[in-house]
Parts: sequence; C-alpha cells; structure tokens
Amino acid sequence: MTEKRMGYKIIILMTSLFCKDRLCSTVVRINENGQSVYTLIISNARPYFTYFSDVIITVTGLISTTSPKLPLLSRNNFSSPGSVNRWSNKSVVTEFILLGLSSSQELQLFLFLIFSVFYGAAVLGNILIILIAITDSRLHSPMYFLLSNLSFIDVCQATFATPKMIADFLREHKTITFQGCMSQIFFLHVFGGSEMVLLVAMAYDRYLAICKPLHYMTIMSRKVCAILVGVSWAIGILHSSSHLALTVDLPFCGPNKVDNFFCDLPLVIKLACLDTYVLEILVLTNSGLLSLICFLLLLISYTVILATVLRQSPGGTSKALSTLSAHITVVVLFFGPLIFIYIWPFESFPIDKFISVFFTVFTPFLNPMIYTLRNKDVKEAMKKLRKQHVGSKEVS
Repeated sequence: MTEKRMGYKIIILMTSLFCKDRLCSTVVRINENGQSVYTLIISNARPYFTYFSDVIITVTGLISTTSPKLPLLSRNNFSSPGSVNRWSNKSVVTEFILLGLSSSQELQLFLFLIFSVFYGAAVLGNILIILIAITDSRLHSPMYFLLSNLSFIDVCQATFATPKMIADFLREHKTITFQGCMSQIFFLHVFGGSEMVLLVAMAYDRYLAICKPLHYMTIMSRKVCAILVGVSWAIGILHSSSHLALTVDLPFCGPNKVDNFFCDLPLVIKLACLDTYVLEILVLTNSGLLSLICFLLLLISYTVILATVLRQSPGGTSKALSTLSAHITVVVLFFGPLIFIYIWPFESFPIDKFISVFFTVFTPFLNPMIYTLRNKDVKEAMKKLRKQHVGSKEVS
C-alpha cells in the first residue's frame, strides 16, 4: 500500500507541476511483472524544456493494475484492467507498413525485374572499380584511392534499402520492424553524410593536382588519404547518430504507415504521437547545414579549378576538363535531389518517391558509368583486367 500511495502522489505531483494550462494525456501499458507503466505526455512544454516541444515522463512499477483511476492525468477512462490492456495494444508500434512505389500487382512485377537489373549493375559496376583500383598499379594514386572508397559507399548506399524493396514487390504485406526502420534511417544518413564529405575530399585532391602539381604527391600522401577517408566516415556516423538519438525514443502509439519503400526520416517523425515541429527543425538544421557546407566547398573548389584549367596550355586542358567533368557530373547527380528535398523538407509530393529511387538506386548505378566512360586510365585498366581473365581461362 505504501508503494501505491507513493506512486499515486508522484503522478499527482507531476500533473500539478507540468499540466496546468497545458494539454496532458497518459499512455498506460502492462509490463511483464503485471504492473502498470504510466507515461505522462505533456504537450507544449517549451517554457520548461527547450530541447523537445513535448515532454514524456514515465513512472514504472509504482502502481498496480488495481489502483484507482487518475482523472487528473488522463482524458481517457481506464476503468478496468481490460480497458488498460486494450489501450496498451494501441500504444506501442512494433512495426511499420511501407506503402512502396505502387499498389498494382502487374506494375510491381515489372518494377521487380527493372530494379533487380539496376541494383545488380550498380553493385557489380562499383565492385569492378574497386577491383581495378586495387589490382592495377597505374591506378595506385590518391584520386583512385578516393574513387574506390566512393564506389564502396555507393555499394552500401544501394544495398541498405534496395534489396528489401525488390523483395517487397513480391509480397502482399510490406512491413518492417521498428529496429529495422531505425537501422535504415541510421545507414541512410551514414552513407549519405560520408559521401558528401568524400566528394569534398575528391575536389580537394583535384585542386592540388591541377593548381599545385609540384606539391601534389607530397601533400596527398597515403596517410593524408587515409585521414580524409576516415574523417568522411566519422562525420557520416556522427551526423547519423544525432538523427537517431532524436528519433529512436519518440512515442509511436498508432499511425505506422510510411509512404515510401524505406523508412524516410521526415515521414517517420510525422508518425510520432506528439508535436514534432521543433524536432523537424533540428533534423532539417542538422542535415541542411552539412549539405550546405559541403556544397559551398565543392562550388568554390571547382570554380577555382576551372579558372586555373582555362588559363593553362591547350594540351593539358582537354584531359583536365575530361576528369573534372566526371567529378562535377557526380556532384550534380548527388546534390540535385538533395536541393529539392530541402526546399520542401516535410511536405509530401508524388515526385518524392522518384527522388528516393534516384538517390538510392540510380546514383550508385550511374557513378561507375560516368567514371568509366570519361576516364581513359580506368578504361585501359578494365581492358587489361579482361585480357588477364580471358588469358587465365585459355591456360586452364
């Protein structure tokens, strides 16, 4: 009885402190010991808490299922254990429903075939670039070291959600667990953030190679290249972890339909059972700031590089422009969809799904083609690798 009274007093105290002139509600569930877990949700608590617009306070195991109603806390009537259990079943989301790209069975079968081909080509193309950068001694340079790391990120970016999307085309019920959803959010922003920073590192490499050729190999040593790659991954992980920290503890108590083929962060945040305005601003600021800084650095770098190339002799200009055009094309393909996303970050448009597909499937597919078609060294390395493969077959 002492624990019951203590728990009751704590609940009433929290209500009197935080719920005056504010909208409060409770979510009640039963834990494995048969005890109630009362979660007090306080809306519009900005005067007291600046980090979230809503505050969630949970009291666990202090009040048994036979405790009296708490009318001060809730607008819902939990008059019996049965009503508590019925509310409990609605209060916790364990999986999300992915609406996918289409509800038409015929179109889904067609998309299954198309995306299977594109996904296979994206993975094989990027793995091929990694292999030739490792095996061909002529490609043992800083630029191709960074390029092979970009290809590795593209493989990861194409794989975090696309295989599930392809498998879901053959399923009637497209669901993903809560843990799987959070994993997709985490890996999307790890690979996206890492690729942005790596593109800046590649621009810095081209700047040194063209604007400071005499100091290029001294500055871009193996240690510096490894540091640049490590920094890109570190920033990507830090960027993604901050997103995950803001999302994983949100209360999802009912709506669970995500209108995409993977768990897109803005869409998942909107499903939370509280006011997410401040959270949306934090997410937009986090992603937008990183994207803006990287984009400005790339813009400045390539402007300086192009100005330097145009002042050089005509003989070296064509090769430099060919290499630069490949880099600039990849930057445009990567940042083009991002610009559209951040113009309307939390509004849903039919084109959003196309942008998601472009970002996760077509960009990893196009990057190897761009670098292969526009790079003489890569094409010669591929011919050499093919001859070695054919020669080994003939010997065997």
